[in-house]
Amino acid sequence: MRRPCLIIGHRGARGLYPENTLAGFAGALALGVDALELDVALTDDGVVVVSHDPALNPNLTRDASGAWLDKAGPLIRAMRAVELASYDVGRLRPGTAYSALFPEQSPCEGEHIPMLAHVLLVHNDVNFVIELKTFPDRPGVAASGPDLAEATVAVADTAGATMRITVEGFDWRGPRHLRRTRPDVRLAWLTRRETIRDAAVWWGGPHPADFGGSVPRAVAAEGGPVWAPDYSDLTQDHVDEAHLLGLLVIPWTVNAADVMIRLIGWGVDGLVTDRPDRARQVLTAARPV
Repeated sequence: MRRPCLIIGHRGARGLYPENTLAGFAGALALGVDALELDVALTDDGVVVVSHDPALNPNLTRDASGAWLDKAGPLIRAMRAVELASYDVGRLRPGTAYSALFPEQSPCEGEHIPMLAHVLLVHNDVNFVIELKTFPDRPGVAASGPDLAEATVAVADTAGATMRITVEGFDWRGPRHLRRTRPDVRLAWLTRRETIRDAAVWWGGPHPADFGGSVPRAVAAEGGPVWAPDYSDLTQDHVDEAHLLGLLVIPWTVNAADVMIRLIGWGVDGLVTDRPDRARQVLTAARPV
């Protein structure tokens, strides 16, 4: 019997609400997602915050006076949490290429970069997929994988949310550290074409060639249980191979209805999407009467 396909709201529901914000998470939950995906970074004073970018993004960040940032920065790891909280990330900057990607996103004025602890406590019965935003290709811009993994799980432990999180990363050092130190934490292994090509940088040891070129086999060797590939890299054969290895396959970021239909037909176990409303419509239409 085919397993149900989960809908995972990417950064909440980025196509409809400001990304990685409390308002965005609430909006995604109202659409009926099965889990929320978010990104984490570590501030200078050791606070785990929810942000995709290692530095403040001028496409979506205004200062306390309401002025848009004129360039990226400063680095989140160089800021204290109280400083970070003064910035508004509740709308996309008009006229930018980034805003053009999400024309249906509704602004939510006054939204700030939240602390992970606050998100987990506000949504205390929700499952989360937490991406560790570490950058081994750019040393110094963010915390290391193991350090951010430790800090993230410590927050989840305090919030009583450890059983509701899946921790993932393109930099496999973070999940690998948790596999050794916290076998109770569910893990996923992110991949995209660039990180597979530069596996020596991103995987920190193994290489696809060690597994006959098979990325699913590399993920299974790490202990799984979830492979999270870029959907554009995925084929039916990849899905079948991963399932034979006991892996769940949850591709990202799937926003077009025709792609959703194709992937569901292949038997993927979940869709990470900016448009959970669209994914829900597709899944409802695909369900046998």
